[in-house]
Amino acid sequence: MQSTLVDRFLRRLATILSVVILTLMLIYTSTGVLLSFYYEPTAGGAYNSLQMINTQVSYGWLFYRTHEIAGNAVIAIALINLVVMFLGRQFRPSWLAAWISGILLTLSTIGLSWTAMLLGWNQEGYWRFQIELGTIEAIPFIGRQLRDILVGGGAINTLTVQHLYSLHTYVIGTAALILAIVNLSALLWQEWEMSQEQDVIQLVDASLAES
Repeated sequence: MQSTLVDRFLRRLATILSVVILTLMLIYTSTGVLLSFYYEPTAGGAYNSLQMINTQVSYGWLFYRTHEIAGNAVIAIALINLVVMFLGRQFRPSWLAAWISGILLTLSTIGLSWTAMLLGWNQEGYWRFQIELGTIEAIPFIGRQLRDILVGGGAINTLTVQHLYSLHTYVIGTAALILAIVNLSALLWQEWEMSQEQDVIQLVDASLAES
C-alpha cells in the first residue's frame, strides 16, 4: 500500500511539474515575441537594442527579466521532472512517450540557453561562444561543418547572430513548446490509464467481497 501511495504521489508530481514547465514555456515564448519587436539581431545592434529594451521601452526590463528567469527555471524543473519520472516509472507506452519527450524537452531548453549565449553581444557571451566553437570544431568528421553552419563561415559576425537567433526563436523554441505539450499529454494519458486500472481493481475487490 505504501509503494502504491508513493507511485501515485510521483505520478501526480510529474504531472504538476509538467504543467509548470508548459506554463514557463508559454511565458518564455510570449515574452520572447514581445522582445523580438525591439531586438535587432546584428553584431552591433544586438547589445544596443537590449539596452534600449531595458532602459527606454515601457516595462521592457520586466519582460526581459521574466524571459531570462523563465528560461533558467524551465531547465531546472525539466531536469527535476526527469528524476521524478524515473523514480515513478511504469514501463508502459504512456510512460515511454512522457520519458522520451521529457528528455528531448530538457535538451531543447538547454539548447535555448546555449543559442542565447551570443544574442546579448557582450564580452562574456562572445568569448564563451568562441570556446564552445572550439569544442564543436573538435568533433570528428562533422565538427568543421557544424561550426561553419553556426558561424556562417569566417569569423563571428552579424550572420552568426542571425543564425543563432533563427535557431533560438524558430527551430528550438518551437520544438520545445511542442515537446512541453506532448510531455504533459503523455503524463495525463498515464494518469487516465492508472485511474482506469484502479477502478477495475476496485470493482473486482467489490465483487469478491460480495461473493
